Amino acid sequence: MSGVFVLFMVLLMILSVLLIIIIMAQNPKGGGLSATFGGSSSAQFGVQRTNDFMEKATWILACSIVVLVTLSVVMTATPNQTQPLPTKPKQTAPVNTQPVKPGQPAPVAPVK
Repeated sequence: MSGVFVLFMVLLMILSVLLIIIIMAQNPKGGGLSATFGGSSSAQFGVQRTNDFMEKATWILACSIVVLVTLSVVMTATPNQTQPLPTKPKQTAPVNTQPVKPGQPAPVAPVK
């Protein structure tokens, strides 16, 4: 494994644990979906600031995880195309460009 891959994995684990802690620390008395649709207000006795912080932290951590995953895929991906191995060109006998006169034997390529 490369060092970049290990760095991304460690950062992702740290952010995931922090996201779990932030989600578990949120106040369950907020009402859930009913509060979202106008059922109750949590702006009593300074609770709104805590809920705002928790919500912002949740969104920031979640977006950070998505960005890190995307970066890790882009930076640690290996290309699927492989370059062909260099091959030696085949050695061929030199071509004789002079025409052969009738009655002369044909030239023979040297043997190695």
